[in-house]
Amino acid sequence: MDREVTVIGAGGLRRVTRPLHPGLQPYLCGRTGYSHLAPPYQVRMVPTGHVILTLSLAEPFSQIRRLGMPGPGTGRIGSAVVGMEDRPAWCAHPGGRQEVIRLEFTPLGAYRLLALPMRELTNRVVELDGVLGPEAGVLVERLAAARDWGARFDLLDAVLLARLGRGPEPAPEVEHAWRLLSDSAGALPIARLADEVGWSRSYLVRRFTEQVGLTPKTSARVLRFRRAAELVARGPVDLAGIAARCGFYDQAHLTREFRSLAGLTPGRMATTTRPVDEAFAL
Repeated sequence: MDREVTVIGAGGLRRVTRPLHPGLQPYLCGRTGYSHLAPPYQVRMVPTGHVILTLSLAEPFSQIRRLGMPGPGTGRIGSAVVGMEDRPAWCAHPGGRQEVIRLEFTPLGAYRLLALPMRELTNRVVELDGVLGPEAGVLVERLAAARDWGARFDLLDAVLLARLGRGPEPAPEVEHAWRLLSDSAGALPIARLADEVGWSRSYLVRRFTEQVGLTPKTSARVLRFRRAAELVARGPVDLAGIAARCGFYDQAHLTREFRSLAGLTPGRMATTTRPVDEAFAL
């Protein structure tokens, strides 16, 4: 398997990738390194159905503020974990040299990696050392000092494989329920999920929320939204068709969900929102 590092971009803007180690593929949806000399910026973050881990090797972020929730936001924050979300947020960066490794975990992959109830991270952004302890700072220092991006990915692979190998096993029933929801892009009724795994609905909700971070119903909303947002981004936008294709009752339902989960209408999201990785944000 070819696992060469690929660098895209020139000058002060670079995007660095390498195919995932086979042992990480069940748990990681994506991993990208960024090197950028950035002006100050803000970017809207929207729910993805993933848990995001960022390793900041240079200038930290200045603020992450969850929309619709009380409080001023995180303040200055460096390497961090973003739990499962069901609402949008703003991420601000003060500008300067930005060097980041961004990892997108499946929620159950994050459950194994972090070894804590995922509901504790729901709609939260937490400094990495608050989750992993002192080893987080050691890892960031070693990554920053590595001779090149290939060495960084090698080190990160080794650390992740070790943690995942000794992390808690998700319940097979929760794994099956998440797989059914994810494969259907949130289209399966929760009662059918409970029947499929052989649990009562209330027991499924409790165990699923502990290990995924959102209830099955809210997870389904996020997955439907993510699928619709992908279609909106492709253009041209046929909102009635997208609503029918993604399991919304009608176009009005689609618009309400976009307002709730992204803080934007589908039309505005298509024209004003940059992808998170394009903005080099969390």
